[in-house]
Amino acid sequence: MAGKLGLTDRIFAGPRSRRLLKEVEKGLERVDETLDLELRVTDAVVDASVRYLYEAGGKRLRPMLALLTAQLGEGTTQGVVEAAAALELTHLGSLYHDDVMDAADKRRGVPSAHEVWGNNVAILTGDLLFSRASQIMARHGEKAIQLQADTFERLVLGQMHETVGPQEGDDPVDYYLKVLSDKTGSLIAAAAQAGVIFSNGPEEFEQAMVVFGEKAGVAFQLLDDVIDLSADAGETGKVPGTDLRAGVPTMPYLLLGQRTDAASVSLTRSIDDGVARIADGADPTILDGPLAQLREHEATQATLALANAWSAEAIEALAPLPDGAVREALTRFAKAVADRSS
Repeated sequence: MAGKLGLTDRIFAGPRSRRLLKEVEKGLERVDETLDLELRVTDAVVDASVRYLYEAGGKRLRPMLALLTAQLGEGTTQGVVEAAAALELTHLGSLYHDDVMDAADKRRGVPSAHEVWGNNVAILTGDLLFSRASQIMARHGEKAIQLQADTFERLVLGQMHETVGPQEGDDPVDYYLKVLSDKTGSLIAAAAQAGVIFSNGPEEFEQAMVVFGEKAGVAFQLLDDVIDLSADAGETGKVPGTDLRAGVPTMPYLLLGQRTDAASVSLTRSIDDGVARIADGADPTILDGPLAQLREHEATQATLALANAWSAEAIEALAPLPDGAVREALTRFAKAVADRSS
Protein backbone atom coordinates (compact mmCIF):
# COMPACT_ATOMS: atom_id res chain seq x y z
CA MET A 1 0.00 0.00 0.00
CA ALA A 2 2.78 2.42 0.85
CA GLY A 3 4.25 1.92 -2.60
CA LYS A 4 0.93 2.53 -4.31
CA LEU A 5 -0.23 5.56 -2.36
CA GLY A 6 2.85 7.14 -0.83
CA LEU A 7 0.45 8.51 1.77
CA THR A 8 0.20 5.69 4.30
CA ASP A 9 2.15 7.34 7.08
CA ARG A 10 0.00 10.45 6.82
CA ILE A 11 -3.40 8.80 6.57
CA PHE A 12 -2.83 6.10 9.17
CA ALA A 13 -0.76 8.01 11.71
CA GLY A 14 -1.14 7.37 15.41
CA PRO A 15 -1.45 4.23 17.54
CA ARG A 16 -5.18 3.68 17.10
CA SER A 17 -4.77 3.61 13.33
CA ARG A 18 -2.50 0.56 13.31
CA ARG A 19 -5.29 -2.02 13.42
CA LEU A 20 -7.21 0.00 10.85
CA LEU A 21 -4.20 0.04 8.54
CA LYS A 22 -3.87 -3.74 8.77
CA GLU A 23 -7.54 -4.18 7.85
CA VAL A 24 -7.26 -1.87 4.86
CA GLU A 25 -4.04 -3.52 3.64
CA LYS A 26 -5.61 -6.98 3.86
CA GLY A 27 -8.63 -5.65 2.01
CA LEU A 28 -6.48 -4.17 -0.75
CA GLU A 29 -4.87 -7.56 -1.27
CA ARG A 30 -8.34 -9.06 -1.73
CA VAL A 31 -9.32 -6.27 -4.14
CA ASP A 32 -6.18 -6.84 -6.21
CA GLU A 33 -6.89 -10.58 -6.30
CA THR A 34 -10.43 -9.82 -7.49
CA LEU A 35 -9.19 -7.40 -10.14
CA ASP A 36 -6.65 -9.93 -11.36
CA LEU A 37 -9.38 -12.53 -11.72
CA GLU A 38 -11.94 -10.22 -13.33
CA LEU A 39 -9.40 -8.93 -15.86
CA ARG A 40 -8.58 -12.32 -17.32
CA VAL A 41 -10.01 -12.88 -20.80
CA THR A 42 -9.54 -15.96 -23.00
CA ASP A 43 -8.84 -13.89 -26.14
CA ALA A 44 -5.13 -13.03 -26.13
CA VAL A 45 -5.42 -9.56 -27.65
CA VAL A 46 -8.30 -8.55 -25.40
CA ASP A 47 -6.58 -9.98 -22.33
CA ALA A 48 -3.50 -7.89 -23.04
CA SER A 49 -5.42 -4.67 -23.58
CA VAL A 50 -7.75 -4.92 -20.58
CA ARG A 51 -4.86 -5.73 -18.22
CA TYR A 52 -2.55 -3.07 -19.65
CA LEU A 53 -3.23 -0.07 -17.42
CA TYR A 54 -4.02 -2.25 -14.41
CA GLU A 55 -0.56 -3.81 -14.61
CA ALA A 56 1.03 -0.38 -15.16
CA GLY A 57 0.25 0.46 -11.54
CA GLY A 58 -2.03 3.10 -10.06
CA LYS A 59 -2.84 4.41 -6.61
CA ARG A 60 -5.93 2.22 -5.90
CA LEU A 61 -7.25 5.35 -4.22
CA ARG A 62 -10.91 4.46 -4.63
CA PRO A 63 -10.66 0.88 -3.30
CA MET A 64 -8.66 2.15 -0.33
CA LEU A 65 -11.37 4.67 0.49
CA ALA A 66 -14.14 2.06 0.23
CA LEU A 67 -12.22 -0.26 2.53
CA LEU A 68 -11.66 2.56 4.98
CA THR A 69 -15.32 3.62 5.20
CA ALA A 70 -16.34 -0.04 5.46
CA GLN A 71 -14.87 0.00 8.95
CA LEU A 72 -17.85 2.17 9.95
CA GLY A 73 -19.93 -0.98 9.48
CA GLU A 74 -19.13 -4.69 9.55
CA GLY A 75 -15.70 -4.22 7.96
CA THR A 76 -14.28 -5.78 4.80
CA THR A 77 -17.12 -7.95 3.57
CA GLN A 78 -17.02 -9.68 0.20
CA GLY A 79 -19.52 -7.10 -1.02
CA VAL A 80 -17.16 -4.28 -0.13
CA VAL A 81 -14.27 -5.99 -1.91
CA GLU A 82 -16.29 -6.56 -5.10
CA ALA A 83 -17.80 -3.07 -5.10
CA ALA A 84 -14.33 -1.58 -4.65
CA ALA A 85 -13.06 -3.68 -7.57
CA ALA A 86 -16.02 -2.63 -9.75
CA LEU A 87 -15.42 1.06 -9.09
CA GLU A 88 -11.71 0.65 -9.82
CA LEU A 89 -12.59 -1.03 -13.13
CA THR A 90 -14.90 1.90 -13.90
CA HIS A 91 -12.02 4.28 -13.20
CA LEU A 92 -9.69 2.22 -15.41
CA GLY A 93 -12.20 2.21 -18.26
CA SER A 94 -12.49 5.99 -18.09
CA LEU A 95 -8.70 6.31 -18.43
CA TYR A 96 -8.70 4.44 -21.75
CA HIS A 97 -11.37 6.80 -23.09
CA ASP A 98 -9.80 9.95 -21.62
CA ASP A 99 -6.45 9.23 -23.25
CA VAL A 100 -8.07 8.80 -26.66
CA MET A 101 -10.04 12.03 -26.32
CA ASP A 102 -7.04 13.98 -25.00
CA ALA A 103 -4.56 12.34 -27.42
CA ALA A 104 -2.35 11.62 -24.41
CA ASP A 105 0.94 9.90 -25.20
CA LYS A 106 1.55 8.33 -21.78
CA ARG A 107 -0.37 7.03 -18.80
CA ARG A 108 1.14 5.68 -15.58
CA GLY A 109 4.59 5.95 -17.05
CA VAL A 110 3.89 3.77 -20.10
CA PRO A 111 2.61 4.54 -23.62
CA SER A 112 -1.15 5.08 -23.51
CA ALA A 113 -3.29 2.20 -24.78
CA HIS A 114 -4.27 3.94 -28.01
CA GLU A 115 -0.59 4.42 -28.81
CA VAL A 116 -0.14 0.64 -28.56
CA TRP A 117 -3.35 -0.70 -30.16
CA GLY A 118 -4.98 2.32 -31.78
CA ASN A 119 -8.07 4.33 -30.88
CA ASN A 120 -10.66 1.70 -31.71
CA VAL A 121 -9.19 -1.00 -29.50
CA ALA A 122 -8.59 1.47 -26.67
CA ILE A 123 -12.22 2.65 -26.77
CA LEU A 124 -13.58 -0.88 -26.92
CA THR A 125 -11.32 -1.90 -24.04
CA GLY A 126 -12.78 0.88 -21.93
CA ASP A 127 -16.26 -0.34 -22.86
CA LEU A 128 -15.35 -3.88 -21.79
CA LEU A 129 -14.14 -2.62 -18.41
CA PHE A 130 -17.38 -0.68 -17.89
CA SER A 131 -19.43 -3.77 -18.72
CA ARG A 132 -17.39 -5.96 -16.38
CA ALA A 133 -17.87 -3.42 -13.57
CA SER A 134 -21.63 -3.53 -14.16
CA GLN A 135 -21.61 -7.33 -14.08
CA ILE A 136 -19.89 -7.29 -10.70
CA MET A 137 -22.32 -4.75 -9.25
CA ALA A 138 -25.30 -6.73 -10.60
CA ARG A 139 -24.37 -9.55 -8.19
CA HIS A 140 -25.28 -7.30 -5.28
CA GLY A 141 -28.79 -6.18 -6.06
CA GLU A 142 -30.73 -3.14 -7.16
CA LYS A 143 -28.99 -0.60 -4.91
CA ALA A 144 -25.59 -1.61 -6.26
CA ILE A 145 -26.83 -1.41 -9.85
CA GLN A 146 -28.31 2.03 -9.18
CA LEU A 147 -25.06 3.26 -7.61
CA GLN A 148 -23.06 2.09 -10.61
CA ALA A 149 -25.52 3.50 -13.14
CA ASP A 150 -25.77 6.90 -11.44
CA THR A 151 -21.99 7.16 -11.10
CA PHE A 152 -21.40 6.16 -14.72
CA GLU A 153 -23.94 8.71 -15.91
CA ARG A 154 -22.14 11.48 -14.03
CA LEU A 155 -18.78 10.38 -15.42
CA VAL A 156 -20.12 10.61 -18.97
CA LEU A 157 -21.85 13.94 -18.37
CA GLY A 158 -18.66 15.34 -16.87
CA GLN A 159 -16.64 14.24 -19.89
CA MET A 160 -19.27 15.60 -22.27
CA HIS A 161 -19.35 18.97 -20.54
CA GLU A 162 -15.57 19.12 -20.56
CA THR A 163 -15.59 18.35 -24.28
CA VAL A 164 -18.26 20.91 -25.17
CA GLY A 165 -16.92 23.59 -22.83
CA PRO A 166 -18.73 26.45 -21.11
CA GLN A 167 -21.48 28.20 -23.01
CA GLU A 168 -22.27 31.90 -23.18
CA GLY A 169 -23.07 33.17 -19.71
CA ASP A 170 -21.26 30.32 -17.91
CA ASP A 171 -18.48 31.22 -15.50
CA PRO A 172 -15.49 29.13 -16.72
CA VAL A 173 -14.19 28.40 -13.22
CA ASP A 174 -17.58 27.36 -11.81
CA TYR A 175 -18.23 25.31 -14.93
CA TYR A 176 -14.89 23.53 -14.56
CA LEU A 177 -15.53 22.76 -10.89
CA LYS A 178 -18.82 21.11 -11.90
CA VAL A 179 -16.92 19.05 -14.49
CA LEU A 180 -14.50 17.92 -11.79
CA SER A 181 -17.37 17.07 -9.45
CA ASP A 182 -18.83 14.80 -12.12
CA LYS A 183 -15.66 13.33 -13.66
CA THR A 184 -13.61 12.79 -10.50
CA GLY A 185 -15.69 13.57 -7.45
CA SER A 186 -18.58 11.27 -8.34
CA LEU A 187 -16.43 8.14 -8.49
CA ILE A 188 -14.60 8.90 -5.24
CA ALA A 189 -17.96 9.70 -3.62
CA ALA A 190 -19.30 6.35 -4.85
CA ALA A 191 -16.33 4.56 -3.32
CA ALA A 192 -16.82 6.26 0.05
CA GLN A 193 -20.55 5.48 -0.03
CA ALA A 194 -20.00 1.88 -1.18
CA GLY A 195 -17.88 1.12 1.86
CA VAL A 196 -20.80 2.01 4.11
CA ILE A 197 -23.47 0.31 1.97
CA PHE A 198 -21.74 -3.04 1.48
CA SER A 199 -20.51 -3.31 5.07
CA ASN A 200 -24.10 -2.79 6.26
CA GLY A 201 -23.04 0.42 7.96
CA PRO A 202 -25.46 3.00 9.36
CA GLU A 203 -27.55 4.57 6.59
CA GLU A 204 -27.20 7.99 8.19
CA PHE A 205 -23.50 7.96 7.27
CA GLU A 206 -24.11 7.45 3.55
CA GLN A 207 -24.88 11.03 2.58
CA ALA A 208 -21.98 12.33 4.64
CA MET A 209 -19.68 9.99 2.73
CA VAL A 210 -21.10 11.17 -0.61
CA VAL A 211 -20.39 14.81 0.24
CA PHE A 212 -16.99 13.94 1.70
CA GLY A 213 -15.94 11.87 -1.32
CA GLU A 214 -17.07 14.41 -3.89
CA LYS A 215 -15.30 17.32 -2.23
CA ALA A 216 -12.15 15.29 -1.60
CA GLY A 217 -12.28 14.20 -5.25
CA VAL A 218 -12.40 17.77 -6.50
CA ALA A 219 -9.48 18.65 -4.21
CA PHE A 220 -7.57 15.67 -5.62
CA GLN A 221 -8.14 16.77 -9.22
CA LEU A 222 -7.27 20.40 -8.52
CA LEU A 223 -3.93 19.28 -7.17
CA ASP A 224 -3.52 17.01 -10.19
CA ASP A 225 -3.88 20.13 -12.34
CA VAL A 226 -0.91 21.59 -10.50
CA ILE A 227 1.07 18.35 -10.71
CA ASP A 228 0.34 18.25 -14.47
CA LEU A 229 2.60 21.29 -14.75
CA SER A 230 5.45 19.53 -12.97
CA ALA A 231 8.78 19.68 -14.72
CA ASP A 232 9.38 16.08 -13.60
CA ALA A 233 7.59 13.56 -15.81
CA GLY A 234 8.39 10.90 -13.22
CA GLU A 235 5.98 12.57 -10.81
CA THR A 236 3.01 12.33 -13.17
CA GLY A 237 3.75 9.43 -15.50
CA LYS A 238 2.90 11.83 -18.33
CA VAL A 239 4.66 14.52 -20.33
CA PRO A 240 4.47 17.76 -18.30
CA GLY A 241 1.52 19.89 -19.38
CA THR A 242 -0.14 17.02 -21.27
CA ASP A 243 -3.64 18.36 -20.69
CA LEU A 244 -2.93 21.94 -21.76
CA ARG A 245 -0.90 20.86 -24.79
CA ALA A 246 -3.99 18.93 -25.90
CA GLY A 247 -6.16 22.02 -25.45
CA VAL A 248 -7.81 20.71 -22.26
CA PRO A 249 -8.23 23.62 -19.81
CA THR A 250 -6.99 23.17 -16.26
CA MET A 251 -7.60 25.32 -13.21
CA PRO A 252 -4.25 27.20 -13.30
CA TYR A 253 -4.98 28.20 -16.90
CA LEU A 254 -8.55 29.25 -16.09
CA LEU A 255 -7.45 31.34 -13.12
CA LEU A 256 -4.70 32.85 -15.27
CA GLY A 257 -7.41 33.92 -17.71
CA GLN A 258 -9.14 35.89 -14.96
CA ARG A 259 -6.03 38.00 -14.36
CA THR A 260 -5.98 41.35 -16.16
CA ASP A 261 -2.36 42.44 -15.66
CA ALA A 262 -0.26 42.67 -18.82
CA ALA A 263 2.01 39.74 -17.98
CA SER A 264 -0.92 37.40 -17.34
CA VAL A 265 -2.75 38.46 -20.49
CA SER A 266 0.43 37.95 -22.52
CA LEU A 267 1.01 34.49 -21.03
CA THR A 268 -2.59 33.47 -21.76
CA ARG A 269 -2.14 34.53 -25.38
CA SER A 270 1.13 32.58 -25.64
CA ILE A 271 -0.53 29.42 -24.34
CA ASP A 272 -3.55 29.83 -26.62
CA ASP A 273 -1.30 30.40 -29.62
CA GLY A 274 0.80 27.37 -28.77
CA VAL A 275 -2.25 25.14 -28.37
CA ALA A 276 -3.59 26.28 -31.75
CA ARG A 277 -0.26 25.65 -33.46
CA ILE A 278 0.06 22.19 -31.88
CA ALA A 279 -3.43 21.37 -33.17
CA ASP A 280 -2.15 22.30 -36.64
CA GLY A 281 0.77 19.90 -36.31
CA ALA A 282 3.49 21.93 -34.57
CA ASP A 283 5.93 20.31 -32.15
CA PRO A 284 4.30 20.22 -28.66
CA THR A 285 7.57 21.43 -27.13
CA ILE A 286 6.74 24.96 -28.31
CA LEU A 287 4.72 25.26 -25.10
CA ASP A 288 7.62 24.33 -22.80
CA GLY A 289 8.44 27.97 -22.05
CA PRO A 290 4.89 29.24 -21.44
CA LEU A 291 4.06 26.22 -19.27
CA ALA A 292 7.17 26.82 -17.19
CA GLN A 293 5.96 30.40 -16.66
CA LEU A 294 2.50 29.17 -15.67
CA ARG A 295 4.09 26.74 -13.21
CA GLU A 296 5.58 29.72 -11.33
CA HIS A 297 2.56 32.02 -11.75
CA GLU A 298 0.31 33.13 -8.89
CA ALA A 299 -2.62 31.37 -10.61
CA THR A 300 -1.00 28.04 -9.84
CA GLN A 301 -0.63 28.99 -6.18
CA ALA A 302 -4.29 30.03 -6.21
CA THR A 303 -5.17 26.55 -7.51
CA LEU A 304 -3.37 25.01 -4.55
CA ALA A 305 -5.33 27.27 -2.21
CA LEU A 306 -8.57 26.19 -3.89
CA ALA A 307 -7.64 22.53 -3.46
CA ASN A 308 -7.11 23.11 0.24
CA ALA A 309 -10.48 24.88 0.51
CA TRP A 310 -12.29 21.88 -1.01
CA SER A 311 -10.31 19.60 1.29
CA ALA A 312 -11.50 21.62 4.30
CA GLU A 313 -15.12 21.28 3.14
CA ALA A 314 -14.65 17.52 2.83
CA ILE A 315 -13.47 17.40 6.43
CA GLU A 316 -16.50 19.41 7.56
CA ALA A 317 -18.74 16.75 6.00
CA LEU A 318 -17.38 14.19 8.48
CA ALA A 319 -19.24 15.84 11.38
CA PRO A 320 -21.92 13.08 11.67
CA LEU A 321 -19.27 10.36 12.12
CA PRO A 322 -18.24 9.23 15.61
CA ASP A 323 -14.85 10.16 16.92
CA GLY A 324 -12.37 7.38 16.25
CA ALA A 325 -9.70 5.95 13.99
CA VAL A 326 -11.88 5.97 10.85
CA ARG A 327 -12.80 9.62 11.16
CA GLU A 328 -9.18 10.51 11.88
CA ALA A 329 -7.98 8.60 8.82
CA LEU A 330 -10.63 10.19 6.59
CA THR A 331 -9.60 13.62 7.83
CA ARG A 332 -5.98 12.87 6.96
CA PHE A 333 -7.10 11.45 3.61
CA ALA A 334 -8.80 14.74 2.73
CA LYS A 335 -5.72 16.70 3.72
CA ALA A 336 -3.38 14.35 1.86
CA VAL A 337 -5.20 14.42 -1.50
CA ALA A 338 -4.78 18.21 -1.55
CA ASP A 339 -1.10 18.05 -0.58
CA ARG A 340 0.87 15.09 -1.93
CA SER A 341 4.25 16.73 -1.34
CA SER A 342 5.30 14.27 1.35
